[in-house]
Amino acid sequence: MRDFSNAPKDQADGLRRLFATARVRVVPVVSNPHVVGSGALLEGMCAAFGELGLHTLVVDAGEQASAPSDLAAVDLAACVEPLSAKVSFLAARGLPLRYINANGSAAQFLEAVTDAAPFADVVLLHASAAELSRVLVSREVRPVLLADTDVQSVTYAYAGMKWLTQRAGLMVYSLLLACNPQLRLAERIAQQLSSCGDGFLGAVLREWACMDPRQPVTAPLTHELRHMARELLLASVPGAALDSAADAMPLRPRPMWQPKAGRAPQGVTLAAH
Repeated sequence: MRDFSNAPKDQADGLRRLFATARVRVVPVVSNPHVVGSGALLEGMCAAFGELGLHTLVVDAGEQASAPSDLAAVDLAACVEPLSAKVSFLAARGLPLRYINANGSAAQFLEAVTDAAPFADVVLLHASAAELSRVLVSREVRPVLLADTDVQSVTYAYAGMKWLTQRAGLMVYSLLLACNPQLRLAERIAQQLSSCGDGFLGAVLREWACMDPRQPVTAPLTHELRHMARELLLASVPGAALDSAADAMPLRPRPMWQPKAGRAPQGVTLAAH
């Protein structure tokens, strides 16, 4: 990938000026229970946003997340936990379903979250593809897929891409791999996800990065992860169509795209879910 060693300072300054007058950015992360060390990946993304001087609220609604406090029903702000000067946390497993309207949309969940944490610049929403498709109605965002070198994790990441492409109409993605950045298999996995996404779904894998979950928390972030963080912020339109989204409904499943001529990429099996 490109070397962005000289870019962070200039782009960081531009993002700080952008956030001086902008509303909160939403960065959706598709949960993947087959990824060992997914928590470390979320921490890495928070660190990348923190380097830009931004405060991140991690909303964990993944399958393995903690259930929200009973207080969430009456005072969501009281359930937000400060973890550091630049990171806060909200346990939210199952919480988006409480905001479902008659059309199957849970878009109001994001409005409730941003109201509960007005100090947050970024909402990192970690949830299953099914829940994200209900929450992200009519929003312009770029979901992040998580995977590692295990075949099941890669298949699950592709299934998440397929679900969001068909149900939410989201066509552009990023990928964060839990592995050593020097591992040659990482590039192969990214290329195959990109090829299958394009050939079978018409989706685009815009960029990818690696992070070794075993590295010390004080280890410097890679240029690729920093670049991904900036691109995700620029891809998220603050407050996009939030009012109209409240009454919107998720897209119905679309007919499957026919694969392009030729065989699907071999090596890592991407089963159709």
